[in-house]
Amino acid sequence: MNKTLIAALVSSSLIFVSPLIQAAELSFPHLETVGTSQLQVDADMAEINVEVTVKEKTAKAAKDTSDQAVAKFIARLKQAGISRDKIQSANLNLQPQYHYQKDKPAELTGYSASRRLVVTVDDLSRLNEILDSALEEGINRINNIALKTSKEEEYIDKARLAAIQDAQRKAKKLAEGFGEEIQRIWEIRYLNQRPVQPVMLRMNAGPSYDVAESYQQGQVTIRDRVEVVYKLK
Repeated sequence: MNKTLIAALVSSSLIFVSPLIQAAELSFPHLETVGTSQLQVDADMAEINVEVTVKEKTAKAAKDTSDQAVAKFIARLKQAGISRDKIQSANLNLQPQYHYQKDKPAELTGYSASRRLVVTVDDLSRLNEILDSALEEGINRINNIALKTSKEEEYIDKARLAAIQDAQRKAKKLAEGFGEEIQRIWEIRYLNQRPVQPVMLRMNAGPSYDVAESYQQGQVTIRDRVEVVYKLK
């Protein structure tokens, strides 16, 4: 193995040092635990990301068509009792469209325009109704449906406490198993997790089902994690 390759390997080994290796270099007796938690809670609200995409001969026509679809959908949402602060309408994206042929200059065929809207639906039982109204008003793409819970902060706190208790329980059992005693906490490592994760919506089985009800069967997973280094007596 040549010197250049050895130097590269040594340099690489110095760069990628894990926290566990760093903790192992402490000069006093210690143990490290990782506390984790996971809560499954029923979703009671949703955030939908929808989009209108159109193609027209001119840029103005494309813009006007997309603007009209967005305006009609927003008006319908307001009539349905959705407040304006629950509706976010993104900026216009306008692109020329070309037809390409071999050995010929590109031919402009028209323009495409798209606009996105993000709507927070506080009542999950109305989600299907709102999706239908979006399609009826010209919104032709549903990008994402994120299920959420209105008690997010409460469940995040519960998940964090459960992770802390898990770390404490593991540390106590480990110390007892090796005939040691914990003196105190030396270090706590905690990074905010992205706790709320939407899952796939489950449809009712069978040839006939209530579509609106099917959107209410989703759950939200909330996870948390904490790493703790304990100093032993």
